[in-house]
Amino acid sequence: MGRKKPDDSGIETLSGVDGAFLNLETAATPMHVGSLHLFERPPGYKGNFFASVRRMMESRMVPVLRRRLAALPLHLANPVWVQDEIDLDRHIRRVRLPKPGTWAQLEAVVADLHAELLDRSRPLWMMYVLEGLATGEKAYYFKIHHAMLDGQAGVALAGALFDTSPDALPAPKRKARPASASGAKPGTLALVAAAFRHDAAQYIKLVRELPGAVRTLAAIVGNSVKSSGGKNRGAAGTEHAADFGELKRSISFGPRTAFNVAITPERGFATAAVPRAELKAIAAANDATVNDVVLALCSGALRRYLKRNAAIPRKSLIASMPISLREQGNTEMRTQATLSLVSLASNVADPLKRLRAIRDSAGATKAVARQAKSVIPTDIPLIGVPWILGALASLYGRRGVVETLPVLANVLVSNVPGPPVPLYVDGLRMTGYWPLSIVEHGVGLNITLMSYAGNLCLGFVVARCAVPDARQLADDFLDAFEELKQRMQKPPRAPRKAAK
Repeated sequence: MGRKKPDDSGIETLSGVDGAFLNLETAATPMHVGSLHLFERPPGYKGNFFASVRRMMESRMVPVLRRRLAALPLHLANPVWVQDEIDLDRHIRRVRLPKPGTWAQLEAVVADLHAELLDRSRPLWMMYVLEGLATGEKAYYFKIHHAMLDGQAGVALAGALFDTSPDALPAPKRKARPASASGAKPGTLALVAAAFRHDAAQYIKLVRELPGAVRTLAAIVGNSVKSSGGKNRGAAGTEHAADFGELKRSISFGPRTAFNVAITPERGFATAAVPRAELKAIAAANDATVNDVVLALCSGALRRYLKRNAAIPRKSLIASMPISLREQGNTEMRTQATLSLVSLASNVADPLKRLRAIRDSAGATKAVARQAKSVIPTDIPLIGVPWILGALASLYGRRGVVETLPVLANVLVSNVPGPPVPLYVDGLRMTGYWPLSIVEHGVGLNITLMSYAGNLCLGFVVARCAVPDARQLADDFLDAFEELKQRMQKPPRAPRKAAK
């Protein structure tokens, strides 16, 4: 159910999911994602980093970066993509940090840039080369609208742009441009026809696949109910029952916290990094996954923050966590994910017990998602819906509306597998790759993680009205990491001897 490939006119339709990211965007809730990249400066380096970055983008301009939105009359359906010329002077800019150029100042500048909406009259991406770091290191911040790609597609884009060797390779030859990009632009009738053909096809596909989807979901629930009632106690049925039962116990509305408010446009941003090998060792010792350990550390960080600034709720916090719907080997530049909910066991004080509780909860969520994966659509028809979604987004952001609704999730957490090897720009090695993502009304905190060259790089993006200082949360995460490592090193208590 994905986006259609460009036709002869160069028109490419959006999926319903990608269209939703556009329609839900407001001034307070920009829907772009981004990344901060840090590069070491070799001894004696005399090069022009801005020129190197511009040369990289000019020589490796992939089609996704040439997409521009073409709106339809009256917003009756999603806009479509058309290929356009790129004015690099407008898309790549220099930004000088205030003196003395500390890391905290870099994070603050990136936060302000992340708060700005992208210009929809141009391709939806921007790059800012950040100059003036006191360490002499080089950096840039890149942002692109979530309607253009998701986290894993972003990693694929990085693979197309960067070198994997310090030896600068010759620039790849530029491919011939589509005729529509330099010639006549498609007219309004062609745009409307393409959008309506797409949505009509999705309606037909939805109706055709609906009976199978209902049967699949009924089987998941039916097996669980029968197994919990004492019937169908086979291995598969018991496993389904355990998964579904654990899921029901783990997931419910979250407690209301300072994070769960209507937000304003101001953003905060902080970074952290931990060795991935240490996370893998903790995971292996607890029969867990690295993602389980990450969630446990996020929970520990939130416990510390809430204890210092308010109080830890008795009810566990709930995280909203993306689950990829990509088939193995799929590198299409579009969003292919859905959201799930998982308990953070934040009401459990002991870090090891908390990790194991999260392991069980997250495992149940993934098991049910795997069974239902085949019926979760990555595209939906939205004829007549865009303007309704926009109105609902504006209504949801009004003061008082968020506070009256139940808290579905307290925090957004995402873990994106990134490049396992170092990347380079013109021979300069990238030493850090920190992701930035989206906060929304009711969820003013997003923690996104990117694995890169042996480290796990964390980006904490906050609405400042919900979390005034993102650095506190990043430091709390590192403290939670140290606490869990120390707890792992403690020998188990010896069993008490029975009294004679």
